[in-house]
Amino acid sequence: MAYVFYNPNPKNQRVGDCVIRAIGKAVGQDWTDAYIGLCSEGLVFKDLPSSNYVWGMYLKKYGFEEHMISSVCPNCMTVSEFAKTHPKGRYVLACQNHVVCVDSGNWYDTWDSSDEIVLYYYKKEI
Repeated sequence: MAYVFYNPNPKNQRVGDCVIRAIGKAVGQDWTDAYIGLCSEGLVFKDLPSSNYVWGMYLKKYGFEEHMISSVCPNCMTVSEFAKTHPKGRYVLACQNHVVCVDSGNWYDTWDSSDEIVLYYYKKEI
């Protein structure tokens, strides 16, 4: 279980698009298609594409299910701990100010977000 550098942004930008990167990786879309899909979903709900509700509803359309997790330490779980204990499946993790995709025990991101605390997550069996 390891961090894997992942940046599908066509201009290699690394700030502000974590939702698009994570969702694209999770549902198998490139950056542009994920961006357009999330913007369309945001338009339906009259909210921003990075809104937790908007991207959550988008994932549900692709068969993901929402799950809660304890974010209160010492029972909290970091991204790396989550990945280690979830070696199978595809997940989108919501952290305090970040979103990351875990696929088959590896987390995909533009930076090593292994120490971020997971608040809740979406899961899809693969």
